[in-house]
Amino acid sequence: MSFAINHVHIKTKDPVATAKYYVDNFGARIKQEIPGRGLQVDLHGLQLNITTLIAAQNHEQHYGIEHLALNVDDYPGTLARLKANGVEVLEELPPNNGRRVCFLAATDGSQIELIEKV
Repeated sequence: MSFAINHVHIKTKDPVATAKYYVDNFGARIKQEIPGRGLQVDLHGLQLNITTLIAAQNHEQHYGIEHLALNVDDYPGTLARLKANGVEVLEELPPNNGRRVCFLAATDGSQIELIEKV
């Protein structure tokens, strides 16, 4: 099983102003709009997803750096191992673009999004 960083998700009341902050101060560039939600920003090779709170997600959401997203090549095996280790699954979403996705509880209120690599 291998992992790779997919993105860091920042949730904010004003995605445009937050994206501008990273562009103006840290040399990030706008990659694309996330329709109805916010923007994807490239921060020197690290993708930032900058959105508002997302109504379609039912797990607890908060403003700030909310979660780290990881791609995984063996989604079912990895999820089974994490569950066996006592990791709490906060929400499993319906497949999106052919990928399975879930949110896991991490330490101190942060979260990890596990994304099936395709």
